[in-house]
Amino acid sequence: MKAAAFHIGVCLALRDKGFNFAGGTKKEVKAAKYPDSLTFKNYVGSSAGSVIATFLANGYCLDAIIDAFTQGEGLTDFTRKSDKKDIKKVLEPITYRKLFGISFKGASPARLLSSLFLSKKSFDGGIESLLKQRLKVTGFFDVKNIEAYIREQVSDGRSFKDLGVELSIISTHLDFAKKVVFGKGSEELSNKHIEYAGYASISEAVAASTAIPPVFSPFGITNDEGKELFFFDGEIRDTLSTHVAAEHGSDLVIASYSMAPYTFNSKIGSLNDFGIPAIINQALYQMIQQKIESFVDHRKNVADIVNSVKGYLKEIDVPEKQRKHLLQIILDKTGFQPDVEYIYIHPSEEDYKLFFADHFSLSTKVLKQIAESGFRSAMNILRKYNV
Repeated sequence: MKAAAFHIGVCLALRDKGFNFAGGTKKEVKAAKYPDSLTFKNYVGSSAGSVIATFLANGYCLDAIIDAFTQGEGLTDFTRKSDKKDIKKVLEPITYRKLFGISFKGASPARLLSSLFLSKKSFDGGIESLLKQRLKVTGFFDVKNIEAYIREQVSDGRSFKDLGVELSIISTHLDFAKKVVFGKGSEELSNKHIEYAGYASISEAVAASTAIPPVFSPFGITNDEGKELFFFDGEIRDTLSTHVAAEHGSDLVIASYSMAPYTFNSKIGSLNDFGIPAIINQALYQMIQQKIESFVDHRKNVADIVNSVKGYLKEIDVPEKQRKHLLQIILDKTGFQPDVEYIYIHPSEEDYKLFFADHFSLSTKVLKQIAESGFRSAMNILRKYNV
């Protein structure tokens, strides 16, 4: 909920800057006559982002999404420019019941007790070995309610191919060291580390992408060969799959993420005073930030290499045909796409309140504060690009 509210705030800022969010069936998108510029027609979602991306890709406007999260309350400052009468598609309110389904196979008392105390298996080693062999819990909740909500209330039987926009949902294989990109199916792009798959429905893909361990059990999807494969949260293996948008034709990729590490603030002090939850969050956030910064730095370094080689070849008067050929070799080997621009929207280092905000709260007050953070973050970063 924390990430979803942040993404909503970012989208509200983008709308305030004149961006449009195309969505719906092919017929609906065509009838809407969206302008070619400043219109999103390519959505890539992972974890909570898969939910927001799916709402938008299926044609739900921001006000309808906000109403679903807040039951029509709160965030009035952001929605003041919109007339609620213009909302053509209404979403069923999102409740805790629609988010959390008890994992009877995983966290039921009978399974917990039988796995811990009644198993006849022997074990060697300490507490870690005991837990590995006896505690067979896969998660305290499952994502079946989320899957049902998306299937019944959002996608309404539509497939990825029925949409008039591009929608890609990112998840992670449980039993293989690779991530999966669910969508219309671009299997030719698959490699050792990434599988592009078209065998999941939209609701199944979202459920797989949001199954964050150990809160939710991994989600099973049957592939085209009839084999059930299990998936969990899309952010686990690879953070911000911006390359997917570029591969599907985007020339401007705007990526939103809410997981920013805490930076020491004299008003708050050290996280050491806040216990295990804050320390775990900080460890997770630092890991994610490092992955994002590594990708950004890598892209910048490759761009510098390409520009340096281009300048040197021109300086030594290499014929244009040979220059283009050599540069294309570098681009092919590195996967660098010089015509694609990236904007990353994230919380500021000073936003310590967002760091401490609840991840799973549906409180209107909490969601409003998080959305405001997303709105401010987007506005501040977009100014740097003169947007």
